[in-house]
Amino acid sequence: MAPISSMDPETHVHLPADTNQALGLGQYAIEFMSKGGAGAGRPDAEVLERTRLFFTDACLCGVSALALGTNAPTILRKEAMQYPAAPTGFGSMAGVPWAKKAVRGGAGVFGSAGSYAVEKAVVANCAAVREWDSNGTNFGFNPELGHTAGEFGHNDFYSVPVAAAQMMGRDGAYAVLGMVLLDEIRGRLAEVFSLKSYKIDHVVHGAIASAATFGAMMGATAEQIESAIGMVVAHYIPFRAIRAGKQLSDSKGASAAISTEAAVLSVKRAMAGFLGPRDIFRNPEAIFRMFEGPGQMFQKVGSTRANTEKKDASPFDLVLGRAGGDFAVMGMHFKLGLYEHQSAGALQGLINLIGKHPHLIEDKTGGAIGQIVVTAYEPAFGIIGDPAKRDPKTRQSADHSMLYLVCTMLRKALEQRAYDRDAKPGWKELMLVPRDFSPEALKNPLTHDLMGKMTFDHGGPGYDAKYPDGIPTSVRIKDDVGDVFDSGLVMYPGGHARNHLGPDKVDLKDILNHKFERLGALASDDPRGLVKRVGGVDRASAAQLAGLYDFAIAARERID
Repeated sequence: MAPISSMDPETHVHLPADTNQALGLGQYAIEFMSKGGAGAGRPDAEVLERTRLFFTDACLCGVSALALGTNAPTILRKEAMQYPAAPTGFGSMAGVPWAKKAVRGGAGVFGSAGSYAVEKAVVANCAAVREWDSNGTNFGFNPELGHTAGEFGHNDFYSVPVAAAQMMGRDGAYAVLGMVLLDEIRGRLAEVFSLKSYKIDHVVHGAIASAATFGAMMGATAEQIESAIGMVVAHYIPFRAIRAGKQLSDSKGASAAISTEAAVLSVKRAMAGFLGPRDIFRNPEAIFRMFEGPGQMFQKVGSTRANTEKKDASPFDLVLGRAGGDFAVMGMHFKLGLYEHQSAGALQGLINLIGKHPHLIEDKTGGAIGQIVVTAYEPAFGIIGDPAKRDPKTRQSADHSMLYLVCTMLRKALEQRAYDRDAKPGWKELMLVPRDFSPEALKNPLTHDLMGKMTFDHGGPGYDAKYPDGIPTSVRIKDDVGDVFDSGLVMYPGGHARNHLGPDKVDLKDILNHKFERLGALASDDPRGLVKRVGGVDRASAAQLAGLYDFAIAARERID
């Protein structure tokens, strides 16, 4: 484990626990987005490329969700379009002197040529991106620094830097740099503070990162960004109640969007002169120190700093990338279809098993399968093993049901084998797509028959200890004559950032291209053109970025 003191200041920024980290985040963000300054962000080409792929993934998830008429994205998009922005200036605050730096009064919305109040545009776009729960994921794991809090998070927030770049008349390269910054802040916060441990929703880290990034890109001062972060943490803390219950609601999918809307509003108010609470990470009544006092910090995250007696400290150090290849986005994971990422190990194990033992799927009725047992870790067992999700009634519950996800993929393999005996059961061939969560799919009798044969077990400490390094899961299938076939332990399934280190290595870009085109075909009659449009964001001129979302979204049959 590398000591924090050994980090190169040319490539990393260290914000110690006993400093004002909210102010430090503001200064870091401003320097990162500066052009040619000493602290300017200089991520490697590999970092920029991975960010571009995550952005493409997010956009295709978003526009396909709108094309199929999903509820929350459709409502929030209609709401946004009721708030057209003034031609120049910063939305409704166009008269404020600093706002005159903006060349556009608002931001774009998926499938529209208009410009809308930025907070309304980002809530609409972020909600669409998150609706399928199929875009990127992080698990807050940085063993090099001992920062292994393991908080979840998703690549939901790219509409924020795109909006800021559009409003400031900047190009796509500038927007992508903002994406790297936003992912870096929320990703590093996820490594040092576990919100889920206190039943707080993971989107708080993304909201803090959104405030810092949007403020820096719009020309806010570090003090104004500090105020905005303070407002986000003091006024807008969502709890995991939105993710609890037998059947989930729109609030689950829109949580990131609503928090991002609050973050952007907080920046606008701070830049107009509103003073939010300062130094929020060290505030003893805010969520960080309220749940974890400074004395616990040095043991929890393994800091090498010696003074454990300081009372005026947050529970964590923050180490953020400035240049090179060590950025949080490099440890984030892709979903190779529509599923809760905690199930990826089980899906990989299933693909491995039926690929090696095709007799298990020879009978399209599933008669060759006698029993299915999936064993995994906490928190996967608690999140997607809820007994209530044995019979999901909504798409939001189904995509958080281990039984439904595994048995739907298995059902697809059986159906595919029935009409093509030579078909390969791989990620591309069995990819879970929106129609696999339609009302008809939720009632599919074969899926439910397979679910009746499946159990989901907690693997205990041996499995738990391997998370969040990997997604430790095993799948065992007993056939109709009693023979048992075991996948062995799957740690790094397809899409995982460390997939290349394990035996299940996949051709990530090939599978992602397939996913992009499948989702693109739901939203456009020219899916490749749509993929090329959003996938080329890094090469977009300022004019092209301003019109990035100006394309028609095909109206398909509703899936909800």
